[in-house]
Amino acid sequence: MFRKKAVFTFLQAQVAAFLGGITDYGLMILLTEVFKLHFTFSILISGTVGAIINFSINRFWVFKNQSGYSSPINSQLFKFALVMLGSITLKSSGTLILQKVFQIDYRIGRLITDLFVSYGFNFPLIKYWVFKVNEKQNVIESN
Repeated sequence: MFRKKAVFTFLQAQVAAFLGGITDYGLMILLTEVFKLHFTFSILISGTVGAIINFSINRFWVFKNQSGYSSPINSQLFKFALVMLGSITLKSSGTLILQKVFQIDYRIGRLITDLFVSYGFNFPLIKYWVFKVNEKQNVIESN
């Protein structure tokens, strides 16, 4: 039962990340290609919009039964903002490094960087820090 719920939560979180990510990526391309912003600035703007979408889906759908309504939104927003600030910094830096050092097109470099940042940074921090299940609630759910 626990594994099934954990896998379902992980898959839901991936849907939230995908929807936020596709918005983020599409907006980055638009801002860079059409509005001619440098991709690092585009990532900053698009990452913020994607983060708002991601947070909303995570709070109201993915983690709502675990901690979404039991934790104050201000606390979650603050923590989420810190995670997203780190995420955007890692994505911008990683994309820039891949483009400058390895001559990888920024669009491809961004996808590569996103894979590492999403699974190695964002998901663990969002699940275990931003929307952390408190011990009392965990005991209630397992009974």
